[in-house]
Amino acid sequence: MTRFFSFFICLSFFFVVSSNAHHSDASYDQTKTITLQGVVTNYVWRNPHVTIYVEAPDSNGDIAEWALEIGSTMIMTRSGWSRDLLKEGDLVQATAYPNRDPQDHDVMLINIQTADGSVYIQDESDYIGTSTTDSFEGVWKGRGSTIIEFSKAMSEASLTDKAALAKSSYDYRLHSPIAQCVPPPTPTWLRGMIIYLTEFDILDDRIIIKNEFFDNQRIIYMDGRSHPEAGERTNQGHSIGFWEDDVLVVDTVLFADHRSSFDRGVPNGSKKHTIERFYLNKEGNRMNVDILVEDPEYLAESWSGTMQLDYTPEYSIQEYNCDPEFAGFE
Repeated sequence: MTRFFSFFICLSFFFVVSSNAHHSDASYDQTKTITLQGVVTNYVWRNPHVTIYVEAPDSNGDIAEWALEIGSTMIMTRSGWSRDLLKEGDLVQATAYPNRDPQDHDVMLINIQTADGSVYIQDESDYIGTSTTDSFEGVWKGRGSTIIEFSKAMSEASLTDKAALAKSSYDYRLHSPIAQCVPPPTPTWLRGMIIYLTEFDILDDRIIIKNEFFDNQRIIYMDGRSHPEAGERTNQGHSIGFWEDDVLVVDTVLFADHRSSFDRGVPNGSKKHTIERFYLNKEGNRMNVDILVEDPEYLAESWSGTMQLDYTPEYSIQEYNCDPEFAGFE
C-alpha cells in the first residue's frame, strides 16, 4: 500500500513537530532533499526515534552508513509502520533532509520505498472521524491546523532580556532536557499533542491527564485545596482545578527549572503561573484549550494561546519508554 506524504511543520523544537517532538530539526537543511539507494544494515525500533541504518553511496561515490531518523514508535505505528517492517539486507530508496554538516550522515527521513514499491512516511495529518462525546473522559489528539498558529504565537511572544539571551545561547545538544528524557511542561507540552495522544481520566477528587510523550502525567486536584505556600517545584508544577459550568479551569504554579519550557531555549522562572481552560465544542467532537502564561522572569508580558483536540476513541495511548542513550541523537 502506498502512503502519501503529508505533514505539518508545527512545533519548534519538535519536528516538532515537524519533526518528532524530541529532537532539534536545526541540524537538518529542510530547503534541500537527498535520495539514497542502498541496503538496510540495522532497523532500530525504540524511542525517542525510530532509526534506519542504510549503506549507500555518499556525494563522493563512496559507500557510507547513513542514519535515517524519523518519529517515535507510537507515531510510526499510527503511520502504518511496525517493528517488522524492515530487516537487515532489505533494498530501499529513501528521500531525506540532509544534515547541515556535509560530513555528517545523520539525516531526517521524509519517506522510504521498499523493494515491492510501497512508500512509507511519518503521517501527522489531522484525525478524521465522526465520534462525539459529552465528557472529557477518553483519548484526544491535537489538530495540526490550530497548533501551527499556537506555535507561531509562542515564537512571537514578548521576552525579557534574560529570556532573549537564554534563547540566543541555546544549543540543543548541550542544553535540551529532552535529550535527557525530561519532558517539557505546559505550554510546550500542549504543542506535542499534535502527534502524541492524550488521555483524560476523571476521578472524584482529581483529574489525571496522561500524554504519550515521555509518558508524561499531570494530576489536577479537584478537591478544593489551595497551592502549598512552600511546595516542591516539579516538572509539571502543582495544578488545582475547578469547574465553571462546563469549563475545566486549571491553575498551575511551582514549576521546576527547565531550560526550554516555552519557545526553543526559553526557560521556566520560579514564579511561572499558568491558567488553562478546557471545554468541548457544541458538536462534542473537539476540545478547545485556552492558556494564559505569566512568567515575569522570562516573559515581558503575559502570553495567551488557544488550540483544539479531536476526540479519538478509536485510539489508545502507548508507553513511550524513552531510552536516554538515544534521546540526544540528532
